[in-house]
Amino acid sequence: MIFHPSIIALYVASLLVSFMISYSAYYGIQILRKWDIESGSELQLVLERRTYLISTILTYLFVFQLISLFLYIYTAEQLHVLFVGAMCAAGTLYVNTCGYPALILKMVTFLLAGLWLILNYADNKAYDYPLTKRKYLLLLIITPLLLTETALQTAFFLRLRPDLITSCCGTLFSTGSKNVISEVFSLPSMQVKIAFYLCMASTVASGIHFYRKGKGGYLFSSMSIIMFFVSIIATISFISLYFYELPTHHCPFCLLQKEYGYIGYLLYLTLFGSTVFGIGTGALMPFRNVKSLTTILPSIQRRLTLLSLILLVIFSAIATYPMVFYDFTLEGY
Repeated sequence: MIFHPSIIALYVASLLVSFMISYSAYYGIQILRKWDIESGSELQLVLERRTYLISTILTYLFVFQLISLFLYIYTAEQLHVLFVGAMCAAGTLYVNTCGYPALILKMVTFLLAGLWLILNYADNKAYDYPLTKRKYLLLLIITPLLLTETALQTAFFLRLRPDLITSCCGTLFSTGSKNVISEVFSLPSMQVKIAFYLCMASTVASGIHFYRKGKGGYLFSSMSIIMFFVSIIATISFISLYFYELPTHHCPFCLLQKEYGYIGYLLYLTLFGSTVFGIGTGALMPFRNVKSLTTILPSIQRRLTLLSLILLVIFSAIATYPMVFYDFTLEGY
């Protein structure tokens, strides 16, 4: 294992998060089985006090979980100088078989943790906590994913050694590599551009419609999810090329380097943030008819929609900037 401040911080924090979320999930099962807000029993009073404590703990844990995705990528980026062949975080994550699976799980738990925070916020606004069982059910879904993520991350760090040789991003993200990613950037850039901007326009239009009319929340949420995947494909296929001003360099990790102004962090933060708020808007739709939430949810959803749209516009502006103001073009590619 390589001793690095970021590795130690992630390792210790992930173990603490895993322990606390397991503790919370244990009591979450009791809450799912025995929660009855209309009961005045001593057990219900105990559960109400306990759920308040657990919700507070989980709020801090899931906020850290949001941060840990970017800390994990930052750590991988910092470590690439230790491995022969690595030019960025792409090479570090390829050092062993646990790097990329841990990253994918971190992306999934980022979205789910953000959704849990939204449900918890809405639940705490109502006098009778009507979403308590739903948010603890979601907790039970998140728990095994987060524990698996912790195991993969731990295995990844423990198996790092400076004498290991890895592949550079030029090899991993090239048309000659035999993986799904190579199929992505082999797509004609113009077709991906059209799909990207059509999807972006559709998502913004559906968001504005919901913000103004309060209708179409499911559509906006679905478009946010589609936009997320299309944006990931677009980043690999053509967005990154304009920042690098190279027609063959598709790496999504080099954008995180100083040479490119660390623009990748802002790019990915706005994309993930927009997606979380968009999903949250749709996730609250089934509860709009709950009596204690009738007057609360519409305003919460409008704020979520507005935040999602703002972040999406920022993401799109960052992605479009080099296409407009740089001399580089992709003609012929």
